[in-house]
Amino acid sequence: MVAADMAVDPRHRRCVDLLRMSPNRNRVCSLRHAAYFLAFAGAAVAAPLLHAQERTGKVPELKLSTAQSPAYPLGRAGERWAQLVNEAAGAAYEVRQYPGSTLALRDPGREFGALKDGLADLAVGSALAWSEQFPPLGVYALPWLAADARELAALAADASLRDAVFARMDASGVVGLAIAPLGEHVLATTKAPATTPASSRGLRVRIMPLRQVIAVYAALGMLPQAMGFAQAQAALAAGTLDGQDAMPTTLVATRAFASGQKFVTRWGAFADVMVFAVRKGAWDSWTEVQRALVRGAAERAAREANALAAEDAALAQLTKDGVTIVRLSPSQRAAFLDAAQPAIAAWVSAIGADLVNIARAAAAVAAK
Repeated sequence: MVAADMAVDPRHRRCVDLLRMSPNRNRVCSLRHAAYFLAFAGAAVAAPLLHAQERTGKVPELKLSTAQSPAYPLGRAGERWAQLVNEAAGAAYEVRQYPGSTLALRDPGREFGALKDGLADLAVGSALAWSEQFPPLGVYALPWLAADARELAALAADASLRDAVFARMDASGVVGLAIAPLGEHVLATTKAPATTPASSRGLRVRIMPLRQVIAVYAALGMLPQAMGFAQAQAALAAGTLDGQDAMPTTLVATRAFASGQKFVTRWGAFADVMVFAVRKGAWDSWTEVQRALVRGAAERAAREANALAAEDAALAQLTKDGVTIVRLSPSQRAAFLDAAQPAIAAWVSAIGADLVNIARAAAAVAAK
């Protein structure tokens, strides 16, 4: 939580101290003073604030968790959100980014719980990863629901879906603020592209350690394996691993082609979005003006994320590196979808049929 002492200009003493995050101080001043507080800084407060910081020797901190560093689109979105809030806060406090899911035992699947339990104050996370602890977010990554960028963008932009998911998040102790497309997971393999369920059977694939994803791979007859990067590199060198499920940007950053992953199949199985969220305890303690500032910064960071363009650029780079990119046809994707139906039915049940119906309607409109 944010808590910072600030002396207020005598002309504004009857107004709320917007830099205090205590629920007992959420008194709203007159509208003519709103602009003064929206900036969280200015000539009237800068000197007293600096004096308070000199006394404490420390700027109050809000912890922002991301699974990735700013070298990746998700981590860069978190960095931008922190920057926007810090600029508006005028040194009253500092939003500090903690990449690598360090606040969640370095496990992206635990990040939602870390936010809920107060280990983090803000977070930008993968809906797919967070669905391990909060299944409704899995609606954005439902297998073969959004097979291309246009459908994924439509899902991320759909207000009815977003509001329904955020309502469930709020009831769980996390306040959702914004959604932005993150991109598609592709299947990188060493020997041949994965074009049919039959040709993919028996493939040993490194995946995210998420139950629903494991179930889909198992339903297709593949052998999903959760392992760290170093283990995967050793397994690829030894020929005991056939490939991995990853985002194109990850494949470029880790030089996947150098470890023999010469084929990338864009099979449309798992799309993903990034979620901007705040711990509900912190949110409830803030004033409406503070909430508007943080929400506005999240929405702007989401608009600027442009992750889909980064993934497209990564695919182009993989092609330059000699990797063969294969995009499955609708009929080829349908064959995988049919083969994975038992696992997908369980996924739908965990999410909730009402959310899935909203998402399917949004994706269907975009597909026309």
